[in-house]
Amino acid sequence: MARFFIDRPILAWVFAIFISLAGLIALPFLPVAQYPKVAPPQLSITTSYPGASPQDIYQGVTRQIEEELNGVEHLSYFESTSDTSGAMTITATFAAGTDIDQASVDVQNAIRRVEPRLPQSVKDQGITVEEASSGFLMFISLTSTDGKTDEVALGDYLNRNVIGELRRLEGVGRAQLFASQRAMRIWIDPDKMVGLNLTASDISAAISAQNAQVAAGQIGAAPNPISQDLTATVLVKGQLTDIKEFGDIVLRANADGSNVRLRDVARIEEGSESYSFSTRLNGQPSGAIAIQLSSTGNAVNTSNLVKAKMEELSRFFPDGVEYSVPYDTSPFVSASIEKVAHTLAEAVALVFVVMLIFLQSFRYTIIPTLVVPVALLGTLAVMFAAGFSINVLTMFAMVLAIGILVDDAIVVVENVERLMAVEGLSPKEATKKAMRQITGAILGITLVLSCVFVPMAFFPGSTGIIYRQFSLTMVVSILFSAFLALSLTPALCATFLKPIKGHHEKKGIAGWFNRNFDRLTGRYARTVEGLAKRSWRVMAVYVALLVGLGYLFVNLPSSFVPDEDQGFLIVDVQGPPEASRNRTVASLESIEAIFKKEPAVANVVAIQGFSFSGQGPNAALVFVTLKDWAERGAGNSVQEISNRANMQLFGLKDATSFALSPPPIEGFGTTNGFTFRLQDRGAKGQAALTEAAGMLIGKASQNPIIAGIRPEGMPDSAQLVLVIDREKANTFGVAFADINSTITANLGSSYVNDFPNSGRMQRVIVQAQDKSRLQAEDLMKLNVRNASGGMVPLSSFAVAEWQKGPAQIVGYNGYPSVRISGAPAPGYSSGAAIVEMERLASELPDGFGFEWTGQSLEELRSGSQAPFLFGLSILFVFLLLSGLYESWSIPLSVMLVVPLGVIGCVLAVMSRDMSNDIYFKVGLIAIIGLSAKNAILIVEFAKDGFAEGKSLMDAAIEGARLRFRPIIMTSLAFTLGVVPLAIATGPSAASQNAIGTGVLGGMISATVLAIFFVPVFFVFVLRLLRTKRPETVNEEAPAGQEPATVTSPT
Repeated sequence: MARFFIDRPILAWVFAIFISLAGLIALPFLPVAQYPKVAPPQLSITTSYPGASPQDIYQGVTRQIEEELNGVEHLSYFESTSDTSGAMTITATFAAGTDIDQASVDVQNAIRRVEPRLPQSVKDQGITVEEASSGFLMFISLTSTDGKTDEVALGDYLNRNVIGELRRLEGVGRAQLFASQRAMRIWIDPDKMVGLNLTASDISAAISAQNAQVAAGQIGAAPNPISQDLTATVLVKGQLTDIKEFGDIVLRANADGSNVRLRDVARIEEGSESYSFSTRLNGQPSGAIAIQLSSTGNAVNTSNLVKAKMEELSRFFPDGVEYSVPYDTSPFVSASIEKVAHTLAEAVALVFVVMLIFLQSFRYTIIPTLVVPVALLGTLAVMFAAGFSINVLTMFAMVLAIGILVDDAIVVVENVERLMAVEGLSPKEATKKAMRQITGAILGITLVLSCVFVPMAFFPGSTGIIYRQFSLTMVVSILFSAFLALSLTPALCATFLKPIKGHHEKKGIAGWFNRNFDRLTGRYARTVEGLAKRSWRVMAVYVALLVGLGYLFVNLPSSFVPDEDQGFLIVDVQGPPEASRNRTVASLESIEAIFKKEPAVANVVAIQGFSFSGQGPNAALVFVTLKDWAERGAGNSVQEISNRANMQLFGLKDATSFALSPPPIEGFGTTNGFTFRLQDRGAKGQAALTEAAGMLIGKASQNPIIAGIRPEGMPDSAQLVLVIDREKANTFGVAFADINSTITANLGSSYVNDFPNSGRMQRVIVQAQDKSRLQAEDLMKLNVRNASGGMVPLSSFAVAEWQKGPAQIVGYNGYPSVRISGAPAPGYSSGAAIVEMERLASELPDGFGFEWTGQSLEELRSGSQAPFLFGLSILFVFLLLSGLYESWSIPLSVMLVVPLGVIGCVLAVMSRDMSNDIYFKVGLIAIIGLSAKNAILIVEFAKDGFAEGKSLMDAAIEGARLRFRPIIMTSLAFTLGVVPLAIATGPSAASQNAIGTGVLGGMISATVLAIFFVPVFFVFVLRLLRTKRPETVNEEAPAGQEPATVTSPT
């Protein structure tokens, strides 16, 4: 193949140009993302059981659905919440790669099977199944610049004019309004109603009757007399449109001609449909929309579409209203990719410098350099065809590939240069001879480096997706590199290089470098000779190194992926169970003041009434966005700001709050750290489960390995139980249905019907005024009409009792559970924290179990897969080399070098207090191939020398001496190519450091140790296995050319 392109250099250029064009065409169409879709797909099942307690919802609704879910295909796990608001949510998580549309159909079929057994009110409410997403992509906030537009007006404008536009955008999975549209609020006064003998039901009935659409029909409509010439629609204004008209509603006409109107017993206003949420931007009231990404959406593209749409809509905003995007996760994605792109350019520059130092000629250096852009562009074309995106994984693969890409070309150029200098051949003849000598080595190196990554591409689950994106990018770039090394590189060597004389004839720095390097090569050869003569002692040292490596590897802390500074943090706020909205807002003001003192903070978005733990007046969530990484200065990373904030947040008296980093991979929970589920597997009851959770959290909070341990969810809260004496109620002639409707309308709210308001139908809601529903005594004063028309207070047949009960019941995989989160203490890994939590949980009483979920579950799965993955990669390399060399002993001498590279990986990672995470494993796989590559370069020449009649010792020493210079050059080029990864700062720095550190350390040890150990391995193994000398067969060559030597071991 090489000879073909040497004689046809233009064709080699044509192939390279076609490859480059394919990549350039594909580049604009490749999506940009932080990660591929790593998180497993999820479905959310929601319904409502109005008025039911959490226990009733869990037993009567949640458990029924959960039992049917167990039979759904590809379901990994599910979690449910049932709370005091009557809401029930089940989040079902499926195996990675599951068709979410088919999964949705399967879940809906399961629900249909259980639906007949559910309460009627649940069936009336309906059960919704939709895609779930755990995190928010961005927030859009609307604020009033002049203070004339209140929260209700802002929320109403968002609901009317903005949220629908955003929901239609590509990539938007869900747009959630953290505000409320307007509604006609009827605030009734129970005291006035008693004097006029009216109930809430009377008011609702009057509104329904007098605020109604009338379908009046037409005059002159068919059938009609033949003389009828006119047809017209009859319009009757049945619906009321403003406060005055609602106030004029007649509740009762008295016999004396007077009327009781709605305004006599109620205050009427256009208020908010719901008072569950309120939002604040930098301490000021606002309306907000949270955008969640769809399962197929791209963060960067979707964010850009949302911003463009908001800019378009802002032209129609009322005066004094403006929008902002105070929270957006997509800049981190763009900044991460940009940072890795800079790292890529730095790696290319460093590799170029190394090649220039060793090759000492721009002509010689430019040839390997040309390979890099061509191979990378070809890789981009294949990525586009495979449906990949430009993400940190594929970019990391490209950075690591740079050193490998120039490897093959350097081997070609260096060998051509050596033959021209030593044997005085012309460039073309030197290239032909060089390619005959090293084509086998290039193919061997290519196959080894490719096959070492192949097992990674076939692993299942979320971890497999990470491996797949990285491995396929590496394999494709390596294959392109090999193709170019056998086509473009020899063609360029034959046509672009000029004849040279010996190395020592160079003057100046180049001559000095060559003379000294030759002396170093001579000393190296003598050292190798001495070691080879003492092979048994060297092998004893090798065994000792293996023992030390095993000890270090076992004690290396583990984790899933490193936490990143993504440019924002999240504060989870939870007030006391009985805290009102006002107390929670006061706590939010204190939290805002804490972050206002931080110079690196750009915006603070606070949501009252909502948190990832649940909903309620005592819950809140704060999103803190930081300034750009370059603007912050030292000491202002996310972790450092979180630590400072937490010191002050822990001092808040009326709320429990934590500042947390978001998860490094979107979709694996809502914050970083571990996610633990304590389960009641022995039917001990909710009280016992809560007690066991308290014991576990208490022990964990005193453990030095665990930090920030906390329960997730709403704590037990005060509950007012109304105990109704049904016999007394019957004695008074009061129906239970009337008691129900009275309580619901006064304390909750009663949705009556709709009214037209500025072109939109909005709700009419009846509820008691605030001062009439503040205390338990107010409840007991409510009156119910009996069968004879009299008014009977609730206190006549009911008593109110206070108790404490669960505000929320959590289920995990069908068992009542408690959600517990935490993080490893400084200096410990998440793997160590997981092991410690499992140990503490094993000390709990019998009947309680546990499971991991989210990122913690993926970490455990990836850790269990790693030994098999490493073993499979090593086996693939060994089998491939065995087939390539038709020998079992020669590949064994190559594979013995692998632990020498692993030693450097482990030591480098431990020296920087890093852990055994996904990136470390990826780097370790790369080091397996790269270690074998250096060994192949020596063994290939040693094998040929042995076949030509040299002794094992002489063949090994000569192979090591001849390949010393290219090994040092290629290894140094690769090592410096990953230095930018190992020392990166800013966006995605943690991930870059994680992969760069391991590979850097591994490459250093694989080079420094391998150049001494590999010749010893060759001699030791072939002597030990008594390998016979290969037979040498000279193939007949065309006239004027040297015969090719083919060796085959016997």
